[in-house]
Amino acid sequence: MKKIIYTKFFVDVLKIFFLTSFTLVSIIWILQAVNFLDIVSEDGHSFKTYFSYSFLNIPKIFSKTFLLSFFIAFYYVLTNYEENNQLLIYWSNNISKINFLNFILQISLMLILLLILVSFWLVPFTQDKARLKIRSSNLDFFPALIKPKQFIDTVKDLTVFIDSKNKDSIENIFLKDSSNKKNVQVIIAKNGNIINFSDEKLLLLKTGKIISTNTKQKSTIFNFDETKLDLGKYSTKTITDSKIQEISSKDIFSCLSSLRKEKKILFINFDCSKRIEKSLLQEMYKRTFKPFYIILIASIVSFIVLKSHVQSSYNKWKFTIFLIGTFFVILSEVSINLISENMINNTFNILFIIVAFLTLYFLYSTKSKKL
Repeated sequence: MKKIIYTKFFVDVLKIFFLTSFTLVSIIWILQAVNFLDIVSEDGHSFKTYFSYSFLNIPKIFSKTFLLSFFIAFYYVLTNYEENNQLLIYWSNNISKINFLNFILQISLMLILLLILVSFWLVPFTQDKARLKIRSSNLDFFPALIKPKQFIDTVKDLTVFIDSKNKDSIENIFLKDSSNKKNVQVIIAKNGNIINFSDEKLLLLKTGKIISTNTKQKSTIFNFDETKLDLGKYSTKTITDSKIQEISSKDIFSCLSSLRKEKKILFINFDCSKRIEKSLLQEMYKRTFKPFYIILIASIVSFIVLKSHVQSSYNKWKFTIFLIGTFFVILSEVSINLISENMINNTFNILFIIVAFLTLYFLYSTKSKKL
């Protein structure tokens, strides 16, 4: 009987948790997806790149909303059980309140492991894949972004201005090509055509002149009847360097270890230096220790069962627990910013989780024995 009761509670918590997660992730993902449209409208990437990039951000959103989803789900299930007298089934089957808390902590440990797995491996993996999509993407939509009487600087080292456009035909063209820093070119043409095929993206320019300026500020001017500008050689202005959240946990560990030993290790996708040590420590704390706030939130919410809903002070008690639970969800995010190069401060942040849990467990155990 106890097994059946515990299983039902576990399933109810998971159902509400994943429903809440799905709702929060969907809302945030849609809002972010709207912002990500810039990689098409301003950076010239394809819709395929856009959808892949957006989809790969879902694990990151899931990890960020995990604690809030757990708090909402657990709070909802416990208050619902209490107010519908379902908890009486537990007490009538000789399940003590401390045993009930221990079972809740077992659920919490399972979710902690899930969050660590997601944060430690899945999120950096998918974030790196998302960045790779941008790095490897060609500028499929760039030709379509060229509009009359607008300076277009979507791609790096190239500025384009045209006076008029009729389908793929353009007139009165001004171009500044800074891809070669030792020889900056300004191209002026009367007319031209945009060639936009899957395997070829060119500007075919006719009747104009090229002004080349070298590092000594000496200019060379020559006229042309026809010239081609290969758009495929230009790269996007979208950030393609790896961010901290995209670095694998293994590389972060290796980098931090080398910094402590004052040994220089070269990494392909980021510069391992003292400059980013604090950010790396914060990222590692977020992946490995922040998930343990789940056990604090579970312990806090469990206090709901220590008062019956028929008591006059129940609503106040429930509201107080909600506020404290919300405080710990916020604190879990704030605590990341408290991590620094100072290992004493970092140790204090980690010990706080342990001390807070032991204190809550002691208070719960003491209060439950008095009931």
